[in-house]
Amino acid sequence: MSYGEFPGARPRRLRTSPAMRRLVAETRLDPAELILPAFVREGISEPQAISSMPGVYQHTRDTLRKAAAEAASAGVGGIMLFGVPEVKDAIGSQGTEPDGILQLAIRDVVAEVGDDLVVMSDLCLDEYTDHGHCGVLDAEGRVDNDATLERYAEMAQVQADAGVHVVGPSGMMDGQVGVVRDALDEIGRQDVAILAYTAKYASAFYGPFREAVNSSLKGDRKTYQQDPANFRESMRELALDLAEGADMVMVKPALPYLDVLRKVADTVDVPVAAYQISGEYAMVEAAAANGWIDRDRTIMETLTSIRRAGANMILTYWATEVAQRL
Repeated sequence: MSYGEFPGARPRRLRTSPAMRRLVAETRLDPAELILPAFVREGISEPQAISSMPGVYQHTRDTLRKAAAEAASAGVGGIMLFGVPEVKDAIGSQGTEPDGILQLAIRDVVAEVGDDLVVMSDLCLDEYTDHGHCGVLDAEGRVDNDATLERYAEMAQVQADAGVHVVGPSGMMDGQVGVVRDALDEIGRQDVAILAYTAKYASAFYGPFREAVNSSLKGDRKTYQQDPANFRESMRELALDLAEGADMVMVKPALPYLDVLRKVADTVDVPVAAYQISGEYAMVEAAAANGWIDRDRTIMETLTSIRRAGANMILTYWATEVAQRL
């Protein structure tokens, strides 16, 4: 009998029981690999539910501290903070105010969890501008790349001063990683790492996030975020980010771009993150609420697929829940 083919070869032998399947599993999730995205909103006294993301809230400073402590207790690896200010303007002034909501939140969370959780901050202007774009606009209403870089440099420095461990420049401006690295080094913050949003696509899956940050966006971001049709462009962005000093790189969204994630993971020698974004979360929660899918199994299957495709870290709104389950 040949054991290289049926009937001698029977792969089902390794699927016979939960214990066997656990033993031979090729991909495992660990709480330390998960990062919780969290929103903190200025001027509210109670958490505000996000209707398109059941179970996710715009936090007060106090409830954000509690959420961070809960995540740390569960073994979650990191938290990515997004600020939602009361006042917006054309240049996103609140993004660089030392006492702006995001900078206050960074201080709060670092004070709460110390080094038990890697504290990360979104470095982008879209939450702070009255036009909702990720940068400042020129006289023609277009996003001015180089003027925006000057604002990102300021943001990096105030976030570092607030005590952040990692900044996440997410605006997809050309040259952003290098400018942010220079700005951090200029103030002696060589210890602050950069998680580069390297392959960030102009995706339809961002919809619920815009509710989460009270976005003022009119139009779209297709002139700076990547075209979903393009793959080689991501590899070019990757090479540029690494050359500019990125410590970690990200693919966003996750599930619709697993092919990009796999190629990035196979190419680099730095940690690779993937962001399971708001639309991915919302679809699962909506389908589960209607009884169409098994919620818990679907959550674990999606995260496992992202991990299997090569992500070392996953940003997911289920981070604390899944960490507690693991």
